[in-house]
Amino acid sequence: MERLQKVLANANIASRRKSEEMILEGRVSVNGEIIKTLGYKVSKNDNIVVDGQSINQAQKVYYLMNKPTGCLSTAKDDKGRKTVIDFLDQEDKDKRVYPVGRLDFDSAGLILLTNDGDLTYRLTHPKYEVEKEYLVRVKGIVIRKEVVQLRKGLKIDQVLLKPKYVHLLELDKVNQSSLLAIVLTEGRNREIRRLFEALNHEVKNLTRVRYDFLTIDGVERGSYRELKIHEIKQLYGHAQIKS
Repeated sequence: MERLQKVLANANIASRRKSEEMILEGRVSVNGEIIKTLGYKVSKNDNIVVDGQSINQAQKVYYLMNKPTGCLSTAKDDKGRKTVIDFLDQEDKDKRVYPVGRLDFDSAGLILLTNDGDLTYRLTHPKYEVEKEYLVRVKGIVIRKEVVQLRKGLKIDQVLLKPKYVHLLELDKVNQSSLLAIVLTEGRNREIRRLFEALNHEVKNLTRVRYDFLTIDGVERGSYRELKIHEIKQLYGHAQIKS
């Protein structure tokens, strides 16, 4: 048995919060009875109807993609720009998956796609502290003082941006660039780029190489693979509130 709003979210009807609003508005019925109580539990055999349309409790699927630059991490775009969904085979597009979180248009690397609303919530909410690791190539030589600043965090637009981990990997004095590894557990909008802009270092390349324990090893840019059962269980196991 699962909560009705969770089932609606997992079926891609709406976000969990929006699903709760729909329930309170009397737009959802179960087995012919309108339900206005949050937390009402349903089974897989129950007939759930939203706005007069019966829903299917979709089978959950999980994909790991190595996102290329130049595409949006969204299910669709009103302006017709390429999205991560465009890289899926048609049969996988039909499963109505969506990206977990976001990866900037001009960033590359690991992004997860699923139709599992519960896991998406766990992986993207800051309270679960799920790690995302990035390799960042920036213009200029990053000095030790700047690495210390990044580790302590920088206040930008009245918000403290503080990575969980920062490590300087390489200084390329010939091409005047630096390579760093950065780990985030929250990931605000364009956080890494904003951090380096504050230090007057332009980001040349940004690639997410790890999401929790998952990596892009063996997955070519623009390709994807289905997660294994033990990987899905491990994600759920790691996405717990840290005490």
